[in-house]
Amino acid sequence: MGVRTYQEKNYQKKKKKIIGIQFVLGGFYPIMTNYKGLCIELLSAESEEDVVKILKRENLWDDTSQWAYYGGMENNWGIIGSQQAKPESALVEKLVNSVDAVLMRECYLRNINPTSDLAPRSISDAVESFFDVKHGNLSNLSSSRRVELSREIGLAATGQRSKPNYIIFDRGEGQEPQTSPDTFLSLNKSNKLRIPFVQGTFNMGGTGVIRFCGDYHLQILLSRRHPSFSEEPNWGFTVIRRQEPTEGVKHSVYTYLAPNGNIPEFSASQMEIPLPRKGTEEIEPLKFGTIIKLFNYRMPGGLKTNIKLDLFFKLSVLLPRIGLPIRLYERRGYSGHSQEATLAGLQVRLDEDRNNLDPNFPPSSNVFYINEQKYSYSIYVFNKGGSDKYRKNEGVIFTFNGQAHGFLSTSFFERKAINFDYISDSLLVLVDCSEINQATREDLFMNSRDRLTEGELRNIVEQELEKIISGHQGLKRLNYLRREEAIKQKTGESKPLKEVLESIIYRSPSLKALFKQGGFYHILIHLPSGDVDDEFEGKKFPTY
Repeated sequence: MGVRTYQEKNYQKKKKKIIGIQFVLGGFYPIMTNYKGLCIELLSAESEEDVVKILKRENLWDDTSQWAYYGGMENNWGIIGSQQAKPESALVEKLVNSVDAVLMRECYLRNINPTSDLAPRSISDAVESFFDVKHGNLSNLSSSRRVELSREIGLAATGQRSKPNYIIFDRGEGQEPQTSPDTFLSLNKSNKLRIPFVQGTFNMGGTGVIRFCGDYHLQILLSRRHPSFSEEPNWGFTVIRRQEPTEGVKHSVYTYLAPNGNIPEFSASQMEIPLPRKGTEEIEPLKFGTIIKLFNYRMPGGLKTNIKLDLFFKLSVLLPRIGLPIRLYERRGYSGHSQEATLAGLQVRLDEDRNNLDPNFPPSSNVFYINEQKYSYSIYVFNKGGSDKYRKNEGVIFTFNGQAHGFLSTSFFERKAINFDYISDSLLVLVDCSEINQATREDLFMNSRDRLTEGELRNIVEQELEKIISGHQGLKRLNYLRREEAIKQKTGESKPLKEVLESIIYRSPSLKALFKQGGFYHILIHLPSGDVDDEFEGKKFPTY
């Protein structure tokens, strides 16, 4: 007899709900827990230690029979543990999943089968069709409209500054408790495989964050299906944790809370998003959608500052052309006029912050083809020292459907084939790979979507970029201009030394006789007004 049937028959008048049934000495007895109260208490906790205490109090933490294997497989560490190598890249996967969920909601609300020919063929097509964003490019929206749209998806920082918790929430399609094991808590299923307008494909990327969550790898998940897609849907919640290896087992395993094999559920018309009220912006309760809380997330030190600063800049790089804007909320007690910001991606920032780009080089865009596959690229050059708030050492960013999938560092521009030493720290190239076919994508990127593969295709792409960049006349000219500026600065700094040497020579008859001509001469570089010729390449033996 299922637990829901048992509840309905025997405990309809009870204020509390039953989350499990234990068999003791030949008889059944119910374990009584207030699902909603437990969920709110867990979500409101601000440390993983508090979560463990709550679950121990409910006799749920130590009883492994109350937990189920993530993905339905005991050997799930091999998949979950081999995702993104960096915590910020793993966090991006959660944000991308939220974008997917909102687009799916809009598709279903229009009674469109997401796998049919009537569905949008790409993320940008979906954003244009569902939200009236021209070409799916957020640069075509006013800042106020972007703020309005960003309230569909949120990322908040809570807890301690040194051990931040991150809450991701969205007003997307949501999931029912009964289907969560086959959606949120599944691995390697084909949930999004045939849906062209979402980023998700492999049904595992969202698990990358778990290994970066504190010592116990704790994550809380709460979701409710949109009422239009399910009759009076309940909220379902669970806790995901790492269970360390027991005797005879080689490695850890990830499990989720499922008393009696079921996701705990409860009824409520809406749920408050568990954010401390330290900000300037009120957040509407969630009537459907998903809330995920990551505890004591091991973010690198430089990204633990106010979420509006370093992490905002990093996420912009990792999501250069994100499908939908995301609202960021800082709730760790930092001072400031506002504790909210809108993340719209690096492309929007570059389009709007033109004062930080070198006026001697207007952004340049074009395409190239390799094996009949189309790659689009855009080249930007920042003012000297002006790139710090846009990227760190990323020189070339490869994107697919608006998300960064791989990088080449700024040292790429210092290679012998390019040799742009004077602008290497200011140069940025975005390569959009959204139009390459699936096989090419698999050959170029790792499934974790955070790095390039090593291989022949990567080498060919890099060689093509070397030719494009090294042969760009505008970049050549700018590199010469920066070189001239550097030399003038050096000679200007040597002026005091020049004056001292001239004084010594003037006072010494022997030195004056030695340097009969006297004085010092500067070699000035004069650039031609037209195109810059290729640099002279000398040969060991002359041809004539």
